[in-house]
Amino acid sequence: MSYKDAGVDIDAGNALVQAIKPLAKSTTRSGADAALGGFGALFDLKAAGFTDPVLIAATDGVGTKLRVAITAGRHESVGIDLVAMSVNDLVVQGGEPLFFLDYYATGRLEVTVARDVVAGIAEGCRQAGCALIGGETAEMPGMYEDGDYDVAGFAVGAAERGQLLDGTGVTEGDVVIGLASSGIHSNGYSLVRRIVERSGLGYDAPAPFVEGQSLGEALLTPTRIYVKSCLAAVRAGHVKALAHITGGGFWENIPRVLPEGLAAELDADALPLPPVFRWLAEQGGVSAHEMARTFNCGVGMVAVVPAAEAEAALTVFRDHGEEARVIGRMVARDEGSDPVRIPGLAQAWGLSA
Repeated sequence: MSYKDAGVDIDAGNALVQAIKPLAKSTTRSGADAALGGFGALFDLKAAGFTDPVLIAATDGVGTKLRVAITAGRHESVGIDLVAMSVNDLVVQGGEPLFFLDYYATGRLEVTVARDVVAGIAEGCRQAGCALIGGETAEMPGMYEDGDYDVAGFAVGAAERGQLLDGTGVTEGDVVIGLASSGIHSNGYSLVRRIVERSGLGYDAPAPFVEGQSLGEALLTPTRIYVKSCLAAVRAGHVKALAHITGGGFWENIPRVLPEGLAAELDADALPLPPVFRWLAEQGGVSAHEMARTFNCGVGMVAVVPAAEAEAALTVFRDHGEEARVIGRMVARDEGSDPVRIPGLAQAWGLSA
């Protein structure tokens, strides 16, 4: 017997490596040449321009959004999601993403599918300005059904010592700015898939909330990468704190960057519910509170800035392509009260509380 008889095709693995080498090379940046093939990957912090850096690391996956991609047969954008979920977590601490590694696991390696996924990873790295310097492909028959795969990503960034964001400088009266999301991003897809099942629609059906796309295409819109806009605002000195709005929504993510005694009071009228979220809420009978603690609901990143610098911060964000607007302010918080308040949210969205 051979390894191939047992379900592992070394030749396919080698073919994938050759196919993705130019993709990795396209992500080259200072400090890394993004060449594949060694046992380990190197990064030169000095060449990247750092003097006294603190490293920041993050890891994440794409979750059950992969099931939508597999069912719809569309794999080209989930790699962007993979990068986004980690690098957006790095930038909220003021970190510049430096390099990225991926892990791709499958029951039977299909080179074309895997290459599409890695092409998306390379695109995400280019958007984030980090190098794809390595990864691992695992063919594991018996662990995954044919056609199934999973991905995980690992990002490392850095910030000069003393320039990290931790939210300790946030004070009462600071302004909360919201940066628009590109869609659902990569959270809540177990609920999304249940709602799609309830709707009776296939992923190849026209999307009921947007023209010109199938339901699968619309639901697979990749996660927005906020790295370059947020780093620009941070380096301009406008930002006190950033919060990546992922699973847990407003309620769980904003408090992670708030000091004791402060709450974020958001304006429900500044949080219009985008069509994809309205369709999910109405089709699934999801309450406003559940929507806002499961999905980003149109705001993928939150920045806390001094009131006097709000307009300057908005200008920086908009100059870098963000749809940015003021969505609230920091207020005093009584002991035992909620750290995030959105009065009138259910009424503004026309949903049950």
